[in-house]
Amino acid sequence: MRSILIVGGGTAGWLAAAYLARALGREGRRGAAITLLESPDIGTIGVGEGAFPTMRATLRFLGIEEARFIRATSATFKQGIRFDDWLHAPVAGARHSYIHPFEPPFHAEGFDLATEWLRRDPATRPPFAEAVTIQHRVATAGRAPKQAGEGAFEGPLSYAYHFDAGLLGDVLADRARELGVRHLRGKLDHAVLTPDGAIDHVVTREHGDLAADLYIDCTGLRAELIGRALATPFHPVSDQLFTDRALACRLPNRDVDGPIATMTIATAHPAGWTWDIGLADARGIGTVYSSDHMDEASALRVLADYAGCDADVLDIRRLSFEAGYRERQWVRNCVAVGLAGGFLEPLESTGLVLIEAAIAMIAELFPHVGPIDAPAGRFNALMNARYDAITDFLKLHYSLSRREEPFWRSNAEPASMSDRLGALLGQWRYRPPNRFDFTLDVESFAYFNYQYILYGMDFAGLALEPAGEGDAPDSHFQRIHRFGASAAAELPSHRDLIRQIAGGR
Repeated sequence: MRSILIVGGGTAGWLAAAYLARALGREGRRGAAITLLESPDIGTIGVGEGAFPTMRATLRFLGIEEARFIRATSATFKQGIRFDDWLHAPVAGARHSYIHPFEPPFHAEGFDLATEWLRRDPATRPPFAEAVTIQHRVATAGRAPKQAGEGAFEGPLSYAYHFDAGLLGDVLADRARELGVRHLRGKLDHAVLTPDGAIDHVVTREHGDLAADLYIDCTGLRAELIGRALATPFHPVSDQLFTDRALACRLPNRDVDGPIATMTIATAHPAGWTWDIGLADARGIGTVYSSDHMDEASALRVLADYAGCDADVLDIRRLSFEAGYRERQWVRNCVAVGLAGGFLEPLESTGLVLIEAAIAMIAELFPHVGPIDAPAGRFNALMNARYDAITDFLKLHYSLSRREEPFWRSNAEPASMSDRLGALLGQWRYRPPNRFDFTLDVESFAYFNYQYILYGMDFAGLALEPAGEGDAPDSHFQRIHRFGASAAAELPSHRDLIRQIAGGR
């Protein structure tokens, strides 16, 4: 039986521990002895985090009950993201807003709804997401994605979660220990290398020397093993993603009976954006900005204005970062997971989905015999391609803006985009994004996710022949509208469903 030492706790460390214990211990596998070393001095930001719908499958696989997870992490349901003021700044009270729902567009046999929507009159057609999904209407109305009596991790609409990141780590830790993971509390001092550059063992203050066949670096931005010990080069993407600072805080919910947003709200400002995540008992908010375009004092004013209070009363947590990833995330007998492997934007669900992707690959590629680094080349190629794809997807949000501030104008410069994104944008002026544009093994987003961003940001597509009055697709758009109205009327409010789950009903 091979041994794995995970250095670092938090979401990355404990999710890796629980997932690998579950996956490698399945019937017919050799298993692995897994130890997690957690520093008692390092915590998580924990002001409110979000996930992708993939989190439902991950929790189910780990054997964590959905209701238990929701109660233990102050979680709520997330049906997508609402983007405010990204297309243009507010003008005379007029603001632009669009929604990126998790639900894919309604399937129509014989024609493409995106193309048919483009044929409709821009002056009268509804927003793209509203026209092709029922989730737009449900989320806008503040309704939940499911009924109370429906099964765990199931429902008529796709959904993910908002949750307290610190509390999520506790839930994952409990499950990992139930699955046999050995938990050590102690502080890493340094790693000792073999003559050929692998890790021989790590030295801790509390437990002396610790050795394993495979070391997983979950030490966050410090990257103690992959960066400090192995000196693996960092590949920056700051020439594409300009934000490098964040200020975060938590606000209590003053109205315990008030509505809970069922979407992440992302509001653009002159040099970045502000997130707003609704939990059961609080809101996690924070401002992301580029230090080249805004100083901290100005960012504090943006955050305080959004929160509706003085900055002095906010318990601010500061984060500095550089967007990018390790050129090699699996080096000899060490593999980086989470922020140690790469970081693109703070408190984004993309970070969690990258953790999910990495640990799923480690589990599937894990060499029970032979060289421990046998999968390294394949793992690195797939993870690097995934980071590049997510970078393009994030960049798309910025590059389509018509805001006039220098930050946004710089983002719109073609030179700040990858060649791949520039080429795709050129093609999408003549057709909607489709599945053939992407390699599924390295994508975290489907083609319709790109459609929601493009058409939410009023991307200028090819002038198509206008639709005739009463043509066949009209009936599909009308049916989606009816289904959306019915679902918004029948589904419970988000607050009511969370309250029922919290009460154990």
